[in-house]
Amino acid sequence: MKETNYSVGLDIGTTKIVAIIGKENEYGKIEILGIGKSKSLGVHRGVVNNITQTIESIQQAVSQAETDSGLKIDKVSVGIAGQHIRSLQHSDYITRANSEEVIGMNDVDNLCNQVYKLVMLPGEEIIHVLPQEFKVDGQAEIKEPVGMYGGRLEANFHVVVGQVSSIKNIIRCIKSSGLNLGEISLEPLASANAVLSQEEKEAGVALIDIGGGTTDLAIFKDGIIRHTAVIPFGGNVITEDIKEGCSIIEKQAELLKIKFGSAWPGENKDNEIVSIPGLRGRDPKEITLKNLSKIIHARVVEIIEQVYVEIKNYGHDEQKKKLIAGIVLTGGGSQLKHLKQLVEYITGMDTRIGYPNEHLAGDSEEEIASPLYATGVGLLMKAVASDARNAAKAPLAEDSALSSEGEPAETPLEEAPAKPPTKAPRKNIFDVWSEKLKDFLDNAE
Repeated sequence: MKETNYSVGLDIGTTKIVAIIGKENEYGKIEILGIGKSKSLGVHRGVVNNITQTIESIQQAVSQAETDSGLKIDKVSVGIAGQHIRSLQHSDYITRANSEEVIGMNDVDNLCNQVYKLVMLPGEEIIHVLPQEFKVDGQAEIKEPVGMYGGRLEANFHVVVGQVSSIKNIIRCIKSSGLNLGEISLEPLASANAVLSQEEKEAGVALIDIGGGTTDLAIFKDGIIRHTAVIPFGGNVITEDIKEGCSIIEKQAELLKIKFGSAWPGENKDNEIVSIPGLRGRDPKEITLKNLSKIIHARVVEIIEQVYVEIKNYGHDEQKKKLIAGIVLTGGGSQLKHLKQLVEYITGMDTRIGYPNEHLAGDSEEEIASPLYATGVGLLMKAVASDARNAAKAPLAEDSALSSEGEPAETPLEEAPAKPPTKAPRKNIFDVWSEKLKDFLDNAE
């Protein structure tokens, strides 16, 4: 099997590291070619705390994906998460020298670059600058200012900030594993791409990605990202509580949570008991399922309430900012029984579980369409889109007289240069950010 145009998404999580190889098929869907998964040993709450162990786990996942697909992995797209991520709102403006000229992409870039110069706390660096709405000469609620006339260009920004050291550690792990770094994405944004529809983003939706070490939140309204937050609790703290509450080892606690766990204590009868083998010749332990779900319920309520505080901070109570599409739960933690009902009960918002199957080809394995792989699929989608853009740029550079269908254009030579400007605005704000972050990290080393 010899593929050339494939991409790779690498999800470095707290409990697992997943490498997914895929490509876009003729219908625009993602075809999964191979998948590798390993236990994540050197990551705590989304942050690398043991370089050597993380490198080993990455290499294990990558070699498993290579074996599964028969392909060689060279470049990967990775995600950034962790409790060091925070976000803030910021407004900024530029005054243009000539208001008689139309606003171009370079004006938008200048405005974004100005935001990158904001003074942050020591050790912090801006990793995303996402424009929300623009204002041109006081005219508000403009989504795309390119092509308009105006002297003062203003915008509201969603600024995502993270620890430089944490980002550099992830990049060090990638490079030490013998891989090249492609795209870098904020994990809640990658998950959102995989499980949310455009209609939901327009109507207003909160994506809650419950991972092993952290719970990520991304809020969209009118098709624009409005708020992001990382809460430093996930499925692992639930397992830890079961371990302490039932006096059993972690492996047993995890199994109990997956097989018998429920977020709703009223569902279990008092006489439902599960027996756990004792350690090395000791008597087995008997645990009532009611007690188990009480332990889980207490911790899950705490996580949901913290997320709900963030949703309220965004301004969900205001009529204009109401999230009509409600909440979408994804990530491994979203598979907990009766979690959807509990979230609806606490928040009063419509809730569904988000599966990343909408963008996958029909013949994909059932396993990959699990919420567990939402971030991995989202990172792969980002990698596929980025590789397609880079591939499109190469032929354009070589021969600008080719039409979009790949056939020779029938336009006179002097008209040929009129084609590229329509391509220029396609340069995504995320691409600009990726380049800036790479430059910054290269200079910092």
